Amino acid sequence: MAEVVEFRVPTGSDQTLLVWGLEPEPGLEHSLFSVFSKFGPLYSVRAHRNAAVAGPGYYAVIKFYSAGDASRAQHACNGQRLFQKSPLKVCVCTKQKGFQQQVLALNSNKCQELANHYLGFNGWSSRIITLQNVSGFDGENEERGETLQKRPVKYLCAVQVMLPNHGVRTTGVALGEADVENSDDPLEFVTASRRVQKLAVGKALSSAFQKILLIVLENGKVAVEYNSTQEELIDCLTEEELKGLVQVSELSLEQFDFEEEEVLSDLSFDDELPSQEMPSN
Repeated sequence: MAEVVEFRVPTGSDQTLLVWGLEPEPGLEHSLFSVFSKFGPLYSVRAHRNAAVAGPGYYAVIKFYSAGDASRAQHACNGQRLFQKSPLKVCVCTKQKGFQQQVLALNSNKCQELANHYLGFNGWSSRIITLQNVSGFDGENEERGETLQKRPVKYLCAVQVMLPNHGVRTTGVALGEADVENSDDPLEFVTASRRVQKLAVGKALSSAFQKILLIVLENGKVAVEYNSTQEELIDCLTEEELKGLVQVSELSLEQFDFEEEEVLSDLSFDDELPSQEMPSN
């Protein structure tokens, strides 16, 4: 059966494993990553100390991008010693009823890791179409009628992601911004500008990846589909129009500002935990 993998923070209960019965040891999360990453790419590995009533030891929450990978890991590792003397208990998590998880975009680094795994290092490429300084474009400081020592720096970026083997191209546009505490300091201003440029490029790259769906087939092969649900007005623009994007007087910069951070869900588990603390947010 084929499975759809998106460039988004995994929220499915069937993508998350709970591991308990862990013994304290240096580099515990690294050991867990080494074992479970053999079954597929991981979004996160987090180890936590047991609650005091549960006695010494640790438990871990492991998130996969693929529910199939998580299932294979659970069946292979449950009851095994792996890297320690005592066997581990591994189960698939289930969300609490009535809890609605917010779906967020992966950051650009994780998007690239996921693309490299499923498409190969040479299976995709990206390029910056435009990177423009839009500081003061909305006239926010001009409305105050004063010059502020602290001023915002904003860059708008458009990035194109290309998958030549699948004939797919997507475009992402995003805004990066930050405040310069002392705009009279040239070094601080240049440093802030470079940081904001990097942020805008990363967010635009992430935005472009949101429009790609990876279809993982049973035989391990990967097909790619364009995610039309993420289609935006900018997808109809030519490269020349994208480069002149900030010249459009009706442009609202806020539409290109989106979140890339994780929101942890409340979890319950298929198997009862023997007096152990549940993962907390």
